[in-house]
Amino acid sequence: MRTPQFSRTAARSLIAAACALTCLAAEAATIKIQSRDPAGYGFNDPTPVSPVGGNMGTTLGQQRMNVYRYVADIWEKNLKSDVEITVSAGWENLTCSATSATLGSASAWNLWHDFPGGKPGTWYPQALANKLSGMNLSEGMPDDGTGYAGVDIKTQFNARLGASDCLAGSPFYLGLDGKAGDAVNFAATLLHELGHGLGFSVMSVYTPLGYRINAEGTLYVANGGLPSIWEGFMYDNTAGKTWLDMTSAERAKSAVNPLQLAWTGPNSVAGAKTMLSPLPVVKSSSPAGVVPTAPYSASPFGPALSSTATLGALASVATQAGELGNGCSPFNATNAAAVKGKVAIIDRGGCNFTVKVINAQNAGAIAAILVNNVAGTFTPGGADPAVRIPSVGIMQSDGVALRAAVAAAKPYGTRSSPGVVTAVLAIDPNRKAGADLAGRPLLYTPNPLVGGSSVSHWDVSAFPNLLMEPNINDDLTLQVVPPKDLTLPLLKDIGW
Repeated sequence: MRTPQFSRTAARSLIAAACALTCLAAEAATIKIQSRDPAGYGFNDPTPVSPVGGNMGTTLGQQRMNVYRYVADIWEKNLKSDVEITVSAGWENLTCSATSATLGSASAWNLWHDFPGGKPGTWYPQALANKLSGMNLSEGMPDDGTGYAGVDIKTQFNARLGASDCLAGSPFYLGLDGKAGDAVNFAATLLHELGHGLGFSVMSVYTPLGYRINAEGTLYVANGGLPSIWEGFMYDNTAGKTWLDMTSAERAKSAVNPLQLAWTGPNSVAGAKTMLSPLPVVKSSSPAGVVPTAPYSASPFGPALSSTATLGALASVATQAGELGNGCSPFNATNAAAVKGKVAIIDRGGCNFTVKVINAQNAGAIAAILVNNVAGTFTPGGADPAVRIPSVGIMQSDGVALRAAVAAAKPYGTRSSPGVVTAVLAIDPNRKAGADLAGRPLLYTPNPLVGGSSVSHWDVSAFPNLLMEPNINDDLTLQVVPPKDLTLPLLKDIGW
């Protein structure tokens, strides 16, 4: 389930005056939640409910606020600031349909530059700017007509989630024990979104064009804007430079450079080395020559795979006339003969992953490799108890290489038994899942750009799954530090 990332909604600046600051250790943070919901709605919804998963509220509104307070407490224990953090919280009827929905969003409402304690000429989110300056920078600021003038973070979540016309059957789970099942874990979703509001986002860059916000905070500009505190930590391995040193065009190109944009902050790099697992890969042998090793993500459906399992001989699935996408229709005689007793290579697109795998299974395949239809990594999603064979997802470029290898191997066999490419699962001890060759964690940069997700999340190739990936995964814990997560290390890198 993808959680849409916030977009910048406002910007403010403060020209720093000379001042003297006393060096004192910051205390644990305090987070104040301000409800903006009307009577009978959102936090004030009187609908009776039974306690669930450690949440003892007896109305829907109470349970929602209990989760907010629980998650705010997690952040309070992990952050230090002498300035109260104010969160404006509300429930709204956000965009949704029976099969998809906007879960919610959060944003740093005000951005600041050139304040005491900050890096000159650099944009910061308000809560962090307040911490570094030791003062509430928006105190006394006149309202701009929105009602959020003094707010550090603004959040909103979908009040209708789970209704028949709003991601039917998947409401927010309001328990605190992580046992969400088919529902959406609200505690993990909120923890994620507040992470964005606290500063887990490039914030002041319009990623499709690489433009920055000007010093006045009024618009994005091609040249002359101020950088985000993030940009000095964003290193593109292809370009060999950080976003801080790039042109707008170079930043836009980097935002769609899969598996090449790394975060260099020392806290995050140290955390990645201790918590990210060695990279799982598909290794293949072919009589026609060497086949590139392909990193993979295991599907959450079907039987679990051993990290060193033998997959078997590979077979390409051809797209059939009239089907919605490769592998979306029951296999014809040609495809069935090709995949029987082998591992089916199927391209993404047109239908659910489970449909493709079940069609391969019904044709006699022993496993399936699902190939992305755009650049970058992905994890096949879905659930269906009818799936009885394992499957993995690989990058588009690796899928092209595997298909080519399968075709090239055929002449090396006999008349009755064409040559084959054999694949096994292995671990690359020199790589970490979700990190570059130097061990630096990777940011999410699929091609094409995914609005609201690209750049301002960890890459989906990370394993174990991380809170600040663009998906709320079922195995997340409500922890933000290693060895479970890398959210707090990144926030520390930028000044928290």
